[in-house]
Amino acid sequence: MNNDVMKVLLSGKEIEKRVGEIAAQITRDYAGESVLMVGILRGAVVFFSELVKRVDLDLRFDFMVVSSYGSGTDSSGEIRIVKDLSQPIEGMNVIIVEDIIDTGYTLKNLKKLLSTRNPKSLKICSLLDKPSRRKVELEGDYIGFKVPNEFVVGYGLDYNEKYRNLPDICVLKPEIYS
Repeated sequence: MNNDVMKVLLSGKEIEKRVGEIAAQITRDYAGESVLMVGILRGAVVFFSELVKRVDLDLRFDFMVVSSYGSGTDSSGEIRIVKDLSQPIEGMNVIIVEDIIDTGYTLKNLKKLLSTRNPKSLKICSLLDKPSRRKVELEGDYIGFKVPNEFVVGYGLDYNEKYRNLPDICVLKPEIYS
């Protein structure tokens, strides 16, 4: 797999440090309250697991599987809920935990859907943000890193279900996905 990597964009150590900072901010922002963190599977699973270990709150987990890419590299613009939440979120503080904000279609539609379920608050936490690809107006509330318009893998992010287990965020060689 490492032969398919053009460069390491963010090292595991850099990511670990930033995840701790985000967790500390969430802990401060929600002091004295309970929070439901919703991990978006599968890409956010590594980030989610590292983040929740560091959040010092009354914390609950749930997961969703939301698809907008299929096997390609461009978002279709439509989301498909493959696995929905297993509990109601009315009156709860909810943080959606995602791997990357790219075009924004998926998270904008997901946030709109979850808002109809009347949470107390609804925020977005994403390890990566790629604002140069944004197609809709959307900002994350907790962002790990802004990244350039390069195809990134590792730390849970994939290309065709490969490379998720890389410990760093890496840029994939264009010939791999072209």
